[in-house]
Amino acid sequence: MSRFAPAVAKLITELGRLPGIGGKTAQRLAFHLLSVPEPQALNLARAITEAREKVRMCSQCCNLTESDPCDICAASARDRTMVCVVENPRDVAAIERMREYNGLYHVLHGVLSPSEGIGPEKIRLQELIRRLQNHAEIEEVILAMNPSVEGEATALYLARLLKPSGLKTTRPAHGIPMGGDLEYADEITLSRAFSGRSRI
Repeated sequence: MSRFAPAVAKLITELGRLPGIGGKTAQRLAFHLLSVPEPQALNLARAITEAREKVRMCSQCCNLTESDPCDICAASARDRTMVCVVENPRDVAAIERMREYNGLYHVLHGVLSPSEGIGPEKIRLQELIRRLQNHAEIEEVILAMNPSVEGEATALYLARLLKPSGLKTTRPAHGIPMGGDLEYADEITLSRAFSGRSRI
């Protein structure tokens, strides 16, 4: 028999499914949400529902957006000769914060991980290949995956895949530690990594 009312237990269970949220944190969040004024809790519920209804994937870069194409793909001032390939939408936000990269993006929504059953068909790889084939103005592909084992493996896989195309394929210079995430890197570290990127 649960220690909590069924509705509370369900709320704790659902909060516990969020990344980085353990059982005790889920309980704290659940009781916090039940203690705040009702409008505040309903605002959170509405924000989640609205995001789920309005946000979709950009048909060009696969980033999350409310408009298609997204603001970055639609901006005429962006350098269309460069495409920066990243793991997830959070990485786009991290790179945009440094305000030095003015090219386009492609979001893979994951990395290759054979141990978890994630192969090339489970990430947005085919969309990238089609995009590169259909846009002759693209000259450079920057592989900005996180410096993890899976990120490195994905970058090497893509580099080998793109080699016959003759496109310049680069990787941001090290400065982002192995095992670190782009979203947590400060602007200076990211800036140095991008300015010192090397061909692979």
